[in-house]
Amino acid sequence: MKGKILLLCCLVSIQSFAQNDSTRTKNDTTSANVSNKPPKKKGNNETNGVFYGQRLINTKTVEILHKGAMAFTVIHTFGDIAGGKGGTKNFFGIDEVADAQIGFQFGLGKHLNIALQHTVGGGSGIFHFYEAGIKYQFMNQGANGNPFSLTAYGNIVTSANKSTQLDSLENSFKNNGDRLSELLQLMIARKFGSVSLQLSGTYLYTHLVIPGDQNSLFSIGGALRIPLTQRFYIISDYFHSFRNQESFDTWENLGFKPRDVFGIGVEILTAGHVFHINFTNARNILENRFLAHTSDAWGKGEFRWGFTLTRNFMIFQPKK
Repeated sequence: MKGKILLLCCLVSIQSFAQNDSTRTKNDTTSANVSNKPPKKKGNNETNGVFYGQRLINTKTVEILHKGAMAFTVIHTFGDIAGGKGGTKNFFGIDEVADAQIGFQFGLGKHLNIALQHTVGGGSGIFHFYEAGIKYQFMNQGANGNPFSLTAYGNIVTSANKSTQLDSLENSFKNNGDRLSELLQLMIARKFGSVSLQLSGTYLYTHLVIPGDQNSLFSIGGALRIPLTQRFYIISDYFHSFRNQESFDTWENLGFKPRDVFGIGVEILTAGHVFHINFTNARNILENRFLAHTSDAWGKGEFRWGFTLTRNFMIFQPKK
């Protein structure tokens, strides 16, 4: 029932946003609409935003907010659409919540953003995560003749779960350090005409893992954005994690086969908002979780639909 109410509110909100929209396009950088990118510079130093927002489905993008702006984001994923846990018995996933996140991102400088987020946590294991992240853009496509955009993101995540007295579990916390994980991601992207592409290399370190699993995990990801109209885009992203054989066997022995993460959806631009409707086999929203814990298979119907809603605000007007 909660899922149905949330879905209804979401649809009403989108209709309201669309009615309030007037002339907003992906290149609109007026302060009233608080674009993600600063105004384009004249001459040979003209910049080119590769993506519109800071996130697609599961991956972050190379984009940053300009100084003085803030983005408020709500992400929600539902239960399985099909498979053994989906179908009519859970209204194709809408009666369930796989994961949810509320987050803020702030533009502190010309190239620097910070992020603060809370995630409920999906799947099994530990829940209630708090994330603090920093995002820095080294290069922006078009500025100073740069052929692509290059951005780094790093975070530290802690779990608010209670510790269990049992050993060999994810929440067998002995101290606060066991609750932590850190991620470092380097993203490189380029816009070819109206099509945007991105590659992401990610290193994840989890302080406490189950016996046999690996603390360090490296992943490679890709992202794609293709326009349908000025306001509608097809978006997709993918991640593959490189595990050692012991880690792979450990999860298989527990009945969970590690799988790559794939998502596909639609991006809708409205007045001051970015809205995504998507499908993914990831139960978790946090990279610190879905990179290491995704075991659902698209072929078995173990995928779910969700949405991302981002609203940009102007906190203060930087001096010219």
